[in-house]
Parts: sequence; C-alpha cells; structure tokens
Amino acid sequence: MATFTRLLVDRLRSQPDSTALVLQTARQPDWTLSVSDLIRAAAGWQSVLAGHGVCPGEAVLLILQHGSDLVQAYFGCVLNGSIPAVMPFLTEKLLPERYRAELSALLGVTRPAAVITYADFEGEVLAAGGGGDAPAVIVAERVRAEAAPEPDWEQLPGLRRDPDDIALLQHSSGTTGLQKGVALSHRAVLRQLEVYSRALRLDPARDTIVSWLPLYHDMGLIASFLMPLLLGVPLVLMSPFDWVRAPYRLLQSISAYRGTLTWLPNFAYNFCAQKIRDRDLQGVDLSSLRGVINCSEPCRPESHAAFTARFAGFGLNPAALMTCYAMAENVFAVTQAGLDGPVSEDVIDRDALQVERVARPVPADDGRAVVRMLSNGRPLPNVALRVVDANGADLPERAVGEIVLRSDCMLSEYYRRPEVTRKAFLPGGWYLTGDLGYLAGGELFVSGRKKDLIIVGGKNIYPQDIETAASQVPGVHPGRVVAFGLFDEAAGTEEVALVAEVDPAGPAEREALADAIRQAVTRGTAVTLRRVHLVGAGWIIKTSSGKTARGANKERFLKELATEG
Repeated sequence: MATFTRLLVDRLRSQPDSTALVLQTARQPDWTLSVSDLIRAAAGWQSVLAGHGVCPGEAVLLILQHGSDLVQAYFGCVLNGSIPAVMPFLTEKLLPERYRAELSALLGVTRPAAVITYADFEGEVLAAGGGGDAPAVIVAERVRAEAAPEPDWEQLPGLRRDPDDIALLQHSSGTTGLQKGVALSHRAVLRQLEVYSRALRLDPARDTIVSWLPLYHDMGLIASFLMPLLLGVPLVLMSPFDWVRAPYRLLQSISAYRGTLTWLPNFAYNFCAQKIRDRDLQGVDLSSLRGVINCSEPCRPESHAAFTARFAGFGLNPAALMTCYAMAENVFAVTQAGLDGPVSEDVIDRDALQVERVARPVPADDGRAVVRMLSNGRPLPNVALRVVDANGADLPERAVGEIVLRSDCMLSEYYRRPEVTRKAFLPGGWYLTGDLGYLAGGELFVSGRKKDLIIVGGKNIYPQDIETAASQVPGVHPGRVVAFGLFDEAAGTEEVALVAEVDPAGPAEREALADAIRQAVTRGTAVTLRRVHLVGAGWIIKTSSGKTARGANKERFLKELATEG
C-alpha cells in the first residue's frame, strides 16, 4: 500500500506541469502552483527539517497563516517522514491567555521535534516550550531565503515510512482546536480517501474543489486539502479570514474556476445567505456546483432553505445541497447524503424527543409541535454505525442515544494519551463519538453533542434548537447566540440561560428584545428561558473551526454574573 510521499513523488513524475492548487489571498493576484512547483518547494522544506535534526516519525507543529508557507511546509514534513500538525494562528478571534495555555499544554503532551512559525512568533513558542527539551523553532522567513538543492527523489526519508506509521495529527476542536491529538496512519487516511472519493464519484477530469476552510480542522485538512492534492483534483484555496470578512469571495471563486464541490459547516449557510449582497454577485454563476456539503454539526433544513432561496437566482441547483457526518477520529467522513436524490427530512414530535428520547414521526400539518431533522445520510461502505444507551447496549430504531462507529480508517491513538484512547472505545473496537442521534430507515440523524445536552425537569433540551429560535428575532446577530444549562439547587434541575449578541440599544429596547427572545424560544422549543443576557458584538467565543464554544461561554457568563453580583 502507498504512503503520502510515494503518491507525491509518483505524481511529480507523471503530472509535473498539471495544476496542483490555486492560492487566493485578498488584494493579491491568485497564485497557481503546478505539481512540480509544490513538491519541489516542499523538498526545500524537507532539507531544512533534516538540517535541524528532525527525524522521520517525529511530530512537527505548524503555526502559520494561510498561504504558500503553510502548504509547502506541510508537504515538506510529509517528504521528511515527519508527522505534521497544524495549529490555529493567534488572531483577534482567540483569547490570548487561553491560546498560550493550550500551546504550552500541547507542546508538553506532543513533544514535537520542531515548530514552524514566523519570526515575530518565535518568542511565544520559546516561552511556551519551557526550556529543557524545547523544540527547534524553524522560522519561515529564513527558509524562503534559502536555495534548496535538487533532492534524490528515491532517497527521501518519507519513502521509508510504513503504511501503518502515523502520517499526521489532527486536533479536536476546542476553544483553540488543541485538545486531543488524533493520530492517523497513512493506511487510514488513504483508505478514507479511497472510499469517500468513490462515494462522491470524484473525477479529477471534471471536478474542482473550492474551499475557505482552515487546515487545522478535519473538514479543511482532509476533504479540502489532502483529498484533492493526493488524488490529483484541482483545488482553489482561499484564506478563512478573507472568507469571514467577505463571504462572497467563495461564490466568486466557484464561479470563476467552475467549482463543483465545496464543504461548509451549518452556520456558514446562514452566514452566506444573510451577509452576501447582490452587488457582490454581479456575473456570478453557481451552476457548476454539484455538491455543497453541510458538515461538522447538526444540519438544519432551515439553513438549506435559506441558502437555496438566496442563491437559486445565481444558478444554484437545489439538488446540490448535501449533508455529511464526519469526525477526525475516522479521518473525516462517516456518512454522506444527497448524491442520489434530495436529503431526507424527518418531521418528529417535539415532546416525544424531549421527554421520551424517541424520534416519533408525525404529519407536518397535524397541529402538534414538531422538530424538523435533516438526515446526515447512510454510512460509507467501510463504516458500521450503532446507537447505544448509557450502558453501551443497542437501542432500537428511532431511539435517541450515543452514536458509536467502527471502520477500517480510524485513529491509531490519541497521540501519547493511552488512557484517553482506552476510554474512547467500547469492546469490539466501537468508538464512542460523544454525539447523540438516531437511526431511521438506514439513515443517521444527528441531534447534538452529549456533553451539551440540557436536562430541564426531565426534558432533554438541545441548545442548538434554542439558539436557532433566538437567532430568528430581529436585532439578534444571527449565529451569535449561545445557550447552556445552569443547575438550580433549589429546583433540583437545570435552568436554561442564553447569551445573545445584539446591536447597541437603550435599556427599554434591550428589555423588549429580551422579552421577544423569550417568547420566540418558548414558541419554538417549549423551553422557558430564566436568564437572557444581551451583549455586544464579539462577546461570544467561537472554536477555531467556527463552532460555539459553550463551555468557555458559560464560564465567561458566570464570571460576569459574579462581578455584577
């Protein structure tokens, strides 16, 4: 079986002049890299790594922004047989103190041989390393200035790696994305790419992937970086920071390069529908898209409807909207929906879901309160799925429980954390995902994270439902809402608190807005909000992958509550 380095060297020989990827950065011309450009530049990085004494099998942390340094250094690690791990770069979106603490902890656990970063961040790395066995710091600006010799391609250290050796680390998505290091072998990653590309009917001759996703998250790293570059599919890669500031750039790029596939987290559908203006869509044609794949969190039919309504007039085919369930521990995709027909929608009884934990289907027009669930699809051919109770016993169809899976492309371990690895599995190699959902007709429906579930008077409440209802209120910043439970000792149960970012307003307007939020949540979810905390823009903490960091936001809320008290 092949390894990453073998695939890259073979592609250099067979397709040196074909386009590997197009790098996009705001206010700069697009930069097209051929296969030869990319792999020869990566070989220069390999030489630098070897010169610093970095050996095959040793981890290398990359703390770099979007751009050529990140892409070339990543594959330089691959050619060296090292284990690359991409870390979010410190920006205004991340809390500096938490970021530095996470960096220090990560260095302590991972013990990388080197960290690749910029000159002005070198001091941060040295401080976090704590001396002693601190990693070598390789400064990108200095590497750019070095002339790399032509390597002996058949003597690259990466060619001596075994398919079962660790190829890369992905880090779970916490506040800075630096929680558990998911170690994945060459065999696991290449098996995932084989199965998933077949499921997508991926064709290098007709497909082009366009992405803004960061490479420190599995959706960006696997689906929108390694899959196209290792399998020879053209890739257009833009900066995630450019996308956040100007989401229309994604649609302009899809139009310009006739993009066929792109992956988005659910919040991005709403973000694009609400933020992109007609003036930024002049001449945009989205008819080339055959897959806009919703992934990384519970998928919402309302988000798909908003995206379709907004962009159908620009050539978007509604049939292109698809869903997927994925996680780093399975390399990426677990399920896929929408390739052979519309994604299934399941209309279920809201009270049965909350009280009985059963997804009982009901007619949409019978007057009962309902929840609309969007299918995440059927398992890939090499994946087995079950839904289990707290004791690990199988639950019947439509009963809500924890999703567990088993496949032949799973993680080797949580890197250097054997006890955490052991606790993540049931007997028989079944991985405990921590996600809640149910199976119906062979399809998976994901309802939320187990750790985020709020239990109010025996009812199981998903914070995403509350946040969705609150986001519909005029004056609330869409997607900038977080709900969580607070235990009420007197009542013996949890109460629900909600924090929402809103426009500046006087006391009377804020009180009216808080009442409107309470009413919307009660109507939509039958939940009574005990606390509604209105804040200004930028208050809510997001993870590095754009998800709401509920634990960190709850902690911040409680600190402010204590200060006010």
